[in-house]
Amino acid sequence: MSLIATLLPRSNIALDLDAGSKKLVFEQAAALFETTQNLAHGAVVESLLAREKLGSTGLGQGIAIPHGRIKGLKQATAALLRLKTAIPFDAPDGAPVNLLFVLLVPKNATDLHLQILGELAQLFSDKALRQQLLTTNDPAHAYQLIAGNPPDVAN
Repeated sequence: MSLIATLLPRSNIALDLDAGSKKLVFEQAAALFETTQNLAHGAVVESLLAREKLGSTGLGQGIAIPHGRIKGLKQATAALLRLKTAIPFDAPDGAPVNLLFVLLVPKNATDLHLQILGELAQLFSDKALRQQLLTTNDPAHAYQLIAGNPPDVAN
């Protein structure tokens, strides 16, 4: 199993969210983390917005990896979000974003944080994977795709 899959609880996969801006996406991500992992809603939103002010976390090709540091968080955690309608995200290619992998790490995580971001960039560089994540309607299938063991795709 990939490092990415170990960070992504299956309960943290949300498909076809309705959000018209970065802030609304971050609010919905925070609500998800609050519900599934009892993280403080305000701290999650604040952390994601603070990181985004430093520069867009949009990678291009419809993908963004918003990430933030959370004081008191014991281990990294993540959520996979797919939006109903792509939103502007200031990505390098100018394309709107509809797939987001939201990453939260402990306040002092540095090496692990960078390792995770590198793996995510590599993972989402796969065009076939991106397409499958855009078309699946099953969160369990989305998880299998991220974990690297999709049931209906040859490796």
